Formats: sequence, C-alpha cells, structure tokens
Amino acid sequence: MDEMDWLAERFESHRTHLRRVAYQMLGSLTEADDAVQEAWLRLSRADTGGVKNLGRWLTTVIARVCLDMLRSRKTRREEPWPACSASAAHGAWGQPRSSPAPAGPGLLGGGWLGSSG
Repeated sequence: MDEMDWLAERFESHRTHLRRVAYQMLGSLTEADDAVQEAWLRLSRADTGGVKNLGRWLTTVIARVCLDMLRSRKTRREEPWPACSASAAHGAWGQPRSSPAPAGPGLLGGGWLGSSG
C-alpha cells in the first residue's frame, strides 16, 4: 500500500465526521459534500509528515473551507430575474397592477373564516 492509498483510507475513516461538521456550518448537503471534496484535495496536496492528529487537522481544514464558502456566499449578490421585477409591477396575468381588490365574501371578507351567520 502506497502513501496515497493509506491517506485515502485514513480520510475515509473521518469522512462522516467531516460531512457532519460541514453540514452544520453550511446547512446544505450538497455544499457539505463540496467542502469534504475540497478537504480531500487539500490533504492530497499537503505534506502531512508533521501532522500528529489527522482527525483534528482535517476538522480544522473543513472548518476553514466552510468559512471560505460562507464568505463567498456573502459577497456574491443575487440579482433578481428580469421577469421577477416585471411581475412586481404587473399582476399575475401581465396586466398593470391597480389598487387591491376590495374584500368580498372570500377569505378576508368573512365568508370562509369570518362569522358565518
């Protein structure tokens, strides 16, 4: 067994813990899996000769990866779709919005939820 196989085996023994930590920080299984993958890439490129406790080292790496992902999430602004901004000015069927409909005998007018008698 060469060093990379040994490292892969050790990494796999910590994968569940790493995924749990990443999920708790990110709130998304997909992003947690991405973070675990990034932790593997960092481990495979690192000189681990001086690492005494691989579990702690990997936990630190996964936490830093997650923090980086959270930071990039914060700096990336979500822009509304053009269709969304147009629908804000128009009604559901593309007609210009007018004043709100008067409350009739529907949900708000007392028919279903209000007094019935």
